[in-house]
Amino acid sequence: MSQYDFRFERGSDGVAVLTFDRPETLNSLTFKIYAQLERLFLELDDDDSVKSVLLTGHGRGFCSGGSVDEIIAPLLESRLDETLAFTRMTGAVVRNMCKLQKPIVAAINGIAAGAGAVLALASDLRVMADTAKFAFLFTKVGLTGADMGAAWLLPRVVGTGRAMELLMLGDKITAAEALRIGLANRVVPFDQVVTEGLQLARRLAEGPLLALGMTKKMVYQEWSMDFEAAIEQEAQAQALLLRAHDHLEFYRAWTEKRDPRFQGR
Repeated sequence: MSQYDFRFERGSDGVAVLTFDRPETLNSLTFKIYAQLERLFLELDDDDSVKSVLLTGHGRGFCSGGSVDEIIAPLLESRLDETLAFTRMTGAVVRNMCKLQKPIVAAINGIAAGAGAVLALASDLRVMADTAKFAFLFTKVGLTGADMGAAWLLPRVVGTGRAMELLMLGDKITAAEALRIGLANRVVPFDQVVTEGLQLARRLAEGPLLALGMTKKMVYQEWSMDFEAAIEQEAQAQALLLRAHDHLEFYRAWTEKRDPRFQGR
């Protein structure tokens, strides 16, 4: 019996595939799924068998957000401290995704709504099916659009003005529009979205993991820095990587006219 309420498979190619698997509810989330995601993305940092992660959904939906029956209804009966513990847990899922020093690719096969939209947003690269849609619909159900880090992440991806529109109105965003505003990296036909996502995840898994992880770390850390601090941080990070094994391996491969064999160190 699986330890998760979703499918999670580690591939021999270094790509782990996480598939939300409640297609009858467009892959809605439960309390248990949130807790499992929080723990999993924390543990993956120390899992040497995983070099990149593909996030997708089974069926017509990517993830429709929190289950109305299994999350929203019980929360209405909960105490404030219990509600706060839940919202902190959901935020921890996104925090652990962003802090994971391994690339995450979202293959958005269908609707990514509410928390599902934020999980896709927290991924490093987003491939969308041409029929898929985003919807940051929190305000449409009487909640703040600032949930799970959305108000921090979204302006940095699409700009403040556009983010304000998406978070306040909660309208659906087509794949074509998501591509135009930079919310999607690629749009492909529905039957190619997982294949395209896997190709990206495998390409990243075959790359210099230390360099990719440091790039991700720098991008997130520099958002809160001034320019001078960012320049200094990049100088220190690059000095370390210039002395790392993977860069030396690149140089040896170049001189020997062969492909480099990166080891992530």
